[in-house]
Amino acid sequence: MSFENLSLHPTLLKTLKQKGYEIPTPIQIQAIPEALAGRDLIATAETGTGKTAAFVLPALQHLIGLPPRKQNGKPSILVLTPTRELAEQVNHAIRDYGKDLRFNNLILVGGMPYGPQLRSLSRPVDIIVATPGRLLDHVNRRRVDLSALKILVLDEADRMLDMGFIDEVEKIASLAPKDRQTLLFTATWDNKMSQLAGKLLSDPHRIQLEPQNVRKNIEQRLHVVDNVDHKNRLLQHLVGDEIVKQAIIFSATKRGADEIAQQLTASGFPAAALHGDMSQAARNRTLNKLRYGRLRLLVATDVAARGIDVSGISHVINFDLPRFAEDYVHRIGRTGRAGATGTAISFALPDERIHLERIERYTGESVPRHIVPGFEPKLVFPSQGRKRKYQSAFTPTRHKAPGQHKFGGQRHAYSRKKQTVK
Repeated sequence: MSFENLSLHPTLLKTLKQKGYEIPTPIQIQAIPEALAGRDLIATAETGTGKTAAFVLPALQHLIGLPPRKQNGKPSILVLTPTRELAEQVNHAIRDYGKDLRFNNLILVGGMPYGPQLRSLSRPVDIIVATPGRLLDHVNRRRVDLSALKILVLDEADRMLDMGFIDEVEKIASLAPKDRQTLLFTATWDNKMSQLAGKLLSDPHRIQLEPQNVRKNIEQRLHVVDNVDHKNRLLQHLVGDEIVKQAIIFSATKRGADEIAQQLTASGFPAAALHGDMSQAARNRTLNKLRYGRLRLLVATDVAARGIDVSGISHVINFDLPRFAEDYVHRIGRTGRAGATGTAISFALPDERIHLERIERYTGESVPRHIVPGFEPKLVFPSQGRKRKYQSAFTPTRHKAPGQHKFGGQRHAYSRKKQTVK
């Protein structure tokens, strides 16, 4: 299967060929023909599977041959995203794939000055990429008119629901024509998503691509820690290894992200924080440093769990274990991208066993436990409450193999030259 088999316009095919894209991903193979046919679509696929191109390419093809728009702030296509970072990524893809086409696109997100957005809205626009809150702000001030919308895309719709945007999304959809085409992309599927889809889509085609599986090119590790001080010491030991080329370190809080970045920098490991309290300009500068290899360690809250597509991320470190299993998959999906291998390391306190079990149930596999010599946990871990099809990372093993810890973990020695397993 090649892109030529997907009925894409020659101009788009030429651009894809110039960029070296020859074979579409599974989500692109299934979604692009349905989107080009004008059908409503529900696509469930994990991050890093090529879903952005799966809706951007059909959207751009829709614009080919249309007469230039004459009315300001009245788009044909709207892409809603939950975060500014994801909006930036989608907007970049639109410019990238549509470089040989004539159209106007703009991005409307919170945290950015109104001036440039108002200037962009003063001219005709074909595609708007937006976060729900800022878009509704412009709609309420009559700067954006959705009455001529042809295609509505909901990207990372599950995250929009998690962030409490369901009312805004429904309001935006109600302002668009009922005969529009709606494309809904999500990494997870539950009853809330089903209810939202029932309200917004008409006879949708359904695509589901193993949304709960962790990609096999990502090695997972779990380190049990006694306390925050234990975490900090272990983190500094791990990032001191040269095998960590670039890493995203996830913190549960904004304050925690700042503190971790400061501690790392003070210890000789320059790091930067990324979270929602930063201005958009500061966030963009930090992300560009990461994207172009000028930043090795990024400490982020879950605002960065989706929408960051940097192929050079060798490691993801969960300094704080996520409370929601879905976030675990999205976080570690920041590594092992574009066919590369990656490593996902998680720290867990003994009282976080329930969160670990939720993650293991969600992914259908246990997270292998590892111990770094000199950083062994001292606390006794709670036993597993009930039997599972997989072995919990906290479950003691009855018989330990040579080199295996009595609680079932493997001892790992980290070397600056290479990694060995004792």
